[in-house]
Amino acid sequence: MQGLTRAARRITIDMIVLLLCSAVANATNAQVRWVSNTSLGQSYFLIAHQDDWQLFMGDVVVKTLKSGSPATFIYLTAGDDGRDSSYWWTRERAALASTRVAAELLTAMADSISCEPVTIGTHVIRKCTVGKTNSFFLRLPDGRRNGTGFVRYDNQSLRRLRSKRINSITAVDGSTTYQSWDDLVKTVSSLIDTTSVDQVLVHTMDPSIAVNPHDHFDHRMAGLLVADLRKQRALDTRYYVGYALSTHAANRSNSQAQQKTTVFLAYDQEMMRSNKDWRAYREHPAFYSDCMLRTYARSPRP
Repeated sequence: MQGLTRAARRITIDMIVLLLCSAVANATNAQVRWVSNTSLGQSYFLIAHQDDWQLFMGDVVVKTLKSGSPATFIYLTAGDDGRDSSYWWTRERAALASTRVAAELLTAMADSISCEPVTIGTHVIRKCTVGKTNSFFLRLPDGRRNGTGFVRYDNQSLRRLRSKRINSITAVDGSTTYQSWDDLVKTVSSLIDTTSVDQVLVHTMDPSIAVNPHDHFDHRMAGLLVADLRKQRALDTRYYVGYALSTHAANRSNSQAQQKTTVFLAYDQEMMRSNKDWRAYREHPAFYSDCMLRTYARSPRP
């Protein structure tokens, strides 16, 4: 590490820590039920925040992209945490950096990503393309862990919209307003194309409090949105455990844990390039290390 800056040494040390954590996945894997993604059709990852898939299903994303299957990421919120645009813009860049790494693109980030606004129904949404992946950023306000929202964005949240405590919700950049929960569900439904491929698989967070307790309410709303979609159309779905991961046994192989670690570090390092204080791993190192060793999912009944 001689010649490295203090910040670079810190990053390198933490990379080693996370990779070492990935190496201690124990031999009880066979005892833990895990539903893996074996589909070669179109995969959709519908999540609330820009670091959700890396933490809770990162190895599945890597496997999907390595198989050659196209993938679409739908980010419901800006992940703003009640902060201004400098923060949530950085989170979007960090999510795309992770996607580029998962897709194993070796070109420079600026050369491998193209973005443009697209209109879906009556709503303008930012779409970015990375290799065989598309990412849609709806930029709705982060609802805070308990779903009550933040003052900066008038306490708007997905939870309050679904429960009809608010009648509409506006993107943090003012680009569009969804007039109801049904309007949002309809828009997301339009992003999930079941006509061009034989098989579609939707990955999202588990909405069940019994299976996935103590989770962020934005995570739960993502799962409930897919559950509402499934009432309208047949969708093969995987529900993933979120914050409760650390209460489960480690069940990832060394290779899978390293895959999760790699895509998460790509996200975290991009955040640090803008502001070293925005580093996610430093906030909860034990939790993030636990996430690298675990991925739990289930298939709901048709």
